Amino acid sequence: MSWLARHRRLAFAAICTFWTAVVFVGYFFPTLPFISMPWRGEQSFEDTLRREGRKTATRDDFIFLGIDQQSLQLDAVGPEEIAGNRAFELMTERPFPWSRQLWVLLLDRLFGAGARLVMFDLMFNNPNDGDPAFRVALDRYRDRVVVAMNIDTQNNIQIVLPNAQLIPPPAQTDGRVGFVNYWNDEIDGKLRAARFFTSERQLAGVAPVSGDEIYVSMPARALTKLGRSADIPQDQRDHLFRFSSNDAYPPFPLWQVFDPSFWKANYADGAIFKDKIVIVGASSQIGHDFIVTPMNPAAPGPAVHLQVMAATEAHEFLRQTPTQVMLGLVLVAGVIGWGIIPFLRRPILSLFSLIAIAVIYLAVARLAYDRSGFLLASVPVLSTFLLCGVSTLGIDYAIERMEKLRTRRTLERYVSKNLVKEILENPRGYYNSLKGSRMPATILFSDIVGFTTLSEKADEKELVRQLNEYLTAMTNVVFQYDGTLDKFIGDAIMAVWGNVKSQGVAKDAKAAAHAALGMRRELLRLNNAWKTEGRMTLGMGIGINHGDVLAGNIGSQDRADLTVIGNAVNLASRLEGLTRIYGVDILVGTAAADLIRDEFHLRSVARAQVKGKTEPVDVFTIVEARNAALDQELLIWLETYEKGIRKFRDRDFIQAKILFSRFLEFYPEDYLAKTYLDRSLEYEQAPPDEAWNAVEVFERK
Repeated sequence: MSWLARHRRLAFAAICTFWTAVVFVGYFFPTLPFISMPWRGEQSFEDTLRREGRKTATRDDFIFLGIDQQSLQLDAVGPEEIAGNRAFELMTERPFPWSRQLWVLLLDRLFGAGARLVMFDLMFNNPNDGDPAFRVALDRYRDRVVVAMNIDTQNNIQIVLPNAQLIPPPAQTDGRVGFVNYWNDEIDGKLRAARFFTSERQLAGVAPVSGDEIYVSMPARALTKLGRSADIPQDQRDHLFRFSSNDAYPPFPLWQVFDPSFWKANYADGAIFKDKIVIVGASSQIGHDFIVTPMNPAAPGPAVHLQVMAATEAHEFLRQTPTQVMLGLVLVAGVIGWGIIPFLRRPILSLFSLIAIAVIYLAVARLAYDRSGFLLASVPVLSTFLLCGVSTLGIDYAIERMEKLRTRRTLERYVSKNLVKEILENPRGYYNSLKGSRMPATILFSDIVGFTTLSEKADEKELVRQLNEYLTAMTNVVFQYDGTLDKFIGDAIMAVWGNVKSQGVAKDAKAAAHAALGMRRELLRLNNAWKTEGRMTLGMGIGINHGDVLAGNIGSQDRADLTVIGNAVNLASRLEGLTRIYGVDILVGTAAADLIRDEFHLRSVARAQVKGKTEPVDVFTIVEARNAALDQELLIWLETYEKGIRKFRDRDFIQAKILFSRFLEFYPEDYLAKTYLDRSLEYEQAPPDEAWNAVEVFERK
């Protein structure tokens, strides 16, 4: 990871090169699983643009007359309505396909109403008894009618033409005949493009040559008759076109055209067909004339012809990104994905930049589609960009985390853990705290008893090793209870609770008390281990005090420490020194004792006035936490000791003597009890003056 941090840009370049290469491989090997997904996804994205983007405008002069289920069954009219209606009679004489005399009636009715062009998306290849009349009608309206031919590519490219009784051979060259085929995408079977001209050689997969017989599509025939031949692409390629909306050309039921009431009410006596282009074709499910498009999984074939014509007249053809440009965009995306993370170097900003660039690119793609019909390659480009960007962002974040962790661990060797946490996680609050402020805090001083004498006798290397073991164990306890290691003063430790981050004055004081007990346990463990190893054991004194302190970054312009100063700090240091006088390892000042009393068993030690103070303080030692397993008999006899202290301070030295003597019967080695017994005996013989208040004044630190 350290090598990766030093060569960050090189590593990012390798990652981005890998992802760019993967996307490139997917283009040249489209059958590879997973790797080709961006390129397959591009088609889905383009279909989304077709559905959500701008559509070809709906032409109000295009009408789709659909042969629906009601037209096939004609169950919407009664026998009396059928009788006398020649069209209904033809529709009920036999099932579809009806006699072609019906189409003669339809053409006469539509052109009589002023229709401009009629297209039949129906195959008339089989003979029918109405063919002669229909041929006459087709000849009569030859400049305004188009009928269908079909190219059967499933059976060796057979050309299915209208039968010779309708249109004499060669029907495929007749201006009234156009093929109705579309060639759907081979991968997903969807129609996206229209072909206006084709040939047998092209259909056979052979390159077209000059002189080939050219087949013309139905939309091309219709547009030519409408005088819009200049709008038709004059080649044999498939042209992507912009679809109309799905509801652009809903089918009007064919049978209603022959119903007098509907003809009058719905079609205004035919006025609705004036100057209209009408296509006749199947709209029922049984007709099976449905095409799968990106817009609709079951688009009626006749409606698709109208959409193709509308797109052609409006020049709404789509252009895809050229291959070289597309691959170039992929390469540029990889370069940008490589450069953005090292350049910004801020994870959140980098993430938002990645998202913003991707959104902007998608917006440009949508704008290009809507405005100019240009399908800007998006999925492979954005896949490369995001794969590169997210990968480098993830690795950059991991590197930053590792560097921060390494920095944290390095700092924690010199600075308190909770201070390091505050600096790294709340730098603004930390820097504000450097200005200095007065606040309540709990201060703990600990020191090794007689270390100066020990250092003169012990081996230097051995002493340093032992001291490091001791300090490591003690500082771990401070950190365990969320204390701030203020400083090492030789073999002494100064720790503070509440200056960097306070949990409340009571909780801070209790955490310091727990830390003191933890130090006591750790020293016992260390001494047992050192004794086993034949090394010297150590003693320790701890002073705890609570009060208002001045906290801030204190020092010179060249060097400063985040520390606390004030009377409360000085008293904590003095209390640590008094542990030698009173033979206890922990001394607690009055303010701290009042905060922790409900959670710890305390024992009165003295009423002391330390050097530099004018007021005495009651001093206590911590016996143990109340929730710890403790000898109940000791607690009972400590009550006797406390009564003795009260009698002593009330100048009842005889009762004090008796109480201390009782306590010493069970704990004969107790230093405090023996000290107070001796003083009680002394004062019993020579009582102190009236000004005596049980305060011990110390003139030395």
